[in-house]
Amino acid sequence: MSHVGVPRGTVRKRRSLALLTAGVLTIPALAGCSSDSEETSRGVPQDIAPAARDRVADGSTVNWAVDAMPTTLNAFQADADSATTKITGALLPTLFPMDAAGQPKLNPDYLESAKIIEREPKQVVLYKLNQQAVWSDGREIGAPDFVAQWRALSGKDSAFWTARNAGYERIEKIERGADDLQVRVTFAKPYADWRSLFSPLYPKEITGSPDTFNDGARTALKNTAGPFQLKSVSKAKGTVTLTRNPRWWGDKAKLDTLVFRAVAPKDRTKALADGTVHITDVDATTADRIALALRDGSNGQPLTHGPGADLTPAAALRSWALAHGSDEEQAEIAQAAREKNRKAVVAYGAEQKALREYAVRKSLEPAYTQLALNGESGPLADDRVRRAVARALDRQELAETVLKPLGLPAKPLGSHLALAGQPGYKDGSGALGDQNTKEAQALLADAGWTQGGAAEKPKDTKAGSEAEKKADKDEADKKKDAESTEKTEADEKKTDKDAKDEEKAEKEEKKADKTDEDEEKADRAAVGSDDSTASRAEGLYIVGQDDKPGAGPVQAPDTSTATHVLAPSRAAAAQSLALLRQASAVSEDGTTAEAASKATGQDKATAQDKQPGGAAGAYAPLGTAAPAPASVKGPLGKDGKTLTLRFVLPSGTGSQSLRGVGERIAAMLEKIGIGTEITKVPDESYFKDHIASGDYDLALYSWPATAYPATDGRPIYAKPEPATDGSLLVEQNYTRVGTDHIDQLFDRAVAELDEKASRELMKQADARIWAAAGSIPLFQRPQLVAVDKKLANVGAFGFAAPRYQDIGFTDRQAAGSPADRKK
Repeated sequence: MSHVGVPRGTVRKRRSLALLTAGVLTIPALAGCSSDSEETSRGVPQDIAPAARDRVADGSTVNWAVDAMPTTLNAFQADADSATTKITGALLPTLFPMDAAGQPKLNPDYLESAKIIEREPKQVVLYKLNQQAVWSDGREIGAPDFVAQWRALSGKDSAFWTARNAGYERIEKIERGADDLQVRVTFAKPYADWRSLFSPLYPKEITGSPDTFNDGARTALKNTAGPFQLKSVSKAKGTVTLTRNPRWWGDKAKLDTLVFRAVAPKDRTKALADGTVHITDVDATTADRIALALRDGSNGQPLTHGPGADLTPAAALRSWALAHGSDEEQAEIAQAAREKNRKAVVAYGAEQKALREYAVRKSLEPAYTQLALNGESGPLADDRVRRAVARALDRQELAETVLKPLGLPAKPLGSHLALAGQPGYKDGSGALGDQNTKEAQALLADAGWTQGGAAEKPKDTKAGSEAEKKADKDEADKKKDAESTEKTEADEKKTDKDAKDEEKAEKEEKKADKTDEDEEKADRAAVGSDDSTASRAEGLYIVGQDDKPGAGPVQAPDTSTATHVLAPSRAAAAQSLALLRQASAVSEDGTTAEAASKATGQDKATAQDKQPGGAAGAYAPLGTAAPAPASVKGPLGKDGKTLTLRFVLPSGTGSQSLRGVGERIAAMLEKIGIGTEITKVPDESYFKDHIASGDYDLALYSWPATAYPATDGRPIYAKPEPATDGSLLVEQNYTRVGTDHIDQLFDRAVAELDEKASRELMKQADARIWAAAGSIPLFQRPQLVAVDKKLANVGAFGFAAPRYQDIGFTDRQAAGSPADRKK
């Protein structure tokens, strides 16, 4: 996902991601957060048509589609995007690229070794560089490059316009080791994610000064150190062209030329058919067309899809009749329509024939889609409402909606901080609980959202309120009108005695009518009183009337003197206690459990929690309404307002799948009484103008995977802090939901040099993030890549970084095909 810039001063210490039993309550075991063992999870394998290098031909050109021309080639600037990442990956050193399992792996093209050599008194990492590693100008890669990049990214010099700083600010000094090929890095504070640093590594000529860093690397990279070097950047053609690096010391690149070409997603089917690209990400619609092309190419039958495929015989006959009829005007219109359809059929058939040259390689993208709940204000500021939204979702159904039609494993994601297949992945969703309509309704009832609540008038309790002032004004106006009326009647009395008699008769008649009306109102009030009493008694949890185990004799309550106090219903109170207990179960100390006990007014969870009667203290006092039954339909309300959430979704043609997920979520929320107002906005403004600015209640967007969750996850889930101007500094936490405890767990994990212990802290943080219910992970995104069938070692890479030097054609005669097909 393209990334949105954050106001300067809010991102100084982060890495930008180029880039949620019987009885009263089911309490799932928090197995995903235990520290005993690591969950066995398998990611979906990559699909790249692997081939040994000796089977790949030398030479040829490959065109690779990107969304747009990169605005910068400096990966450390805020406007760097996915195109920047792809291009710099082929040009610059990456010391620890991710492997197929999502782990950082030492790159032998640049490093002989890199490891922690000292932990006390300070952490020291020693890098031993590959002796052959040189920049394209012939200079050795060495300590000066490391020093220059550290100074540019440390955040100490604001003249450098950077968006990625985390980790560099922890470095105390960088020195030359025993020789020029050794770099010794000393940290002022321990840093677990030290492998994330210096990737990509820029030459000192770029990072050595603010001018070259800020502007020099935006459109040109004169000095590189990858299997390719930059040849040209053409905005007019929309291309970035790379050629083999003659000074590359590793495996020689199989391709002569690699061209990154800007092609909008809506134009990619045509680009494939025209042969202008060999590799491109595609959506499900284009993937289906390629699958149909491969099927149709083998059966030799006429196409049964495309333009005119849904034309019935009757409609075709009518069209022919109109085209050859006596009405010349109608015939001309029909003939034009038939000719237009004929051309469309021919063009579609030609495209389908061309698409047979491609294959769709698919895996799961190293990114996940989440439902974001904006907790800054409105109903979602209440964590009970957020948890109710989360408990209403059938995440399995949502995953199947997107992934099952593509033939990919459809399993909901269970972590905010790792994906299935990565080390440390654990399903932590148990901290919140599975889909449960009744418990979701109980949470809403506990938060005061009830059937009929929308019709209630807000209660004005403050002295001098506007309501009181209005009432006083109305009373004064009535008094004034009455005095005016009396004066008029007095005048009439003096001037006309007959009129007075007539008026008196009228008053007596009105008085009689009023007496009848008052009697009728009294009758209705009596009936209404009975109805009201009955309705208040119905659906309530009343202490002493619920056959609670151990309860004394049932006594009728005195409703005239009873105090009605809003309190948690059974399920809501028990769930609140359970969430605190489960999330705290992953902590190594007892402070969290103690806090949970204080929060619920109990010293500890008793055996009664497990009895059919429910958790102690979970019974609501007299007057608390029961949760709405599942059959109740219509939006809930409170204080005269309906519970309606604004759901913002992108409107672009490539976002159909996301909108489909959003509509299913809206239907699920409707079942528990939450209304949604779906607002569709342009793709280009979706993230910047709505997500980042907080202009939404619910939204769907994605975060990329990372091998460094302690570093990269921190700004996404950090507790927002107020700025001096009164605004809220959210870093990348666009849900505005966070806690001090979550921040502390991240801080501990990033400073923990024991990898296993650091991962355990991340599992604890994930459990807390689940319980906060600001972000609900739904599923890992599908990765569909259309590739020329003769290309090897490229496609849906999954977690792994591409090895650009291995990409090429397996057929020597395929060089340049199909991109040259129409030349």
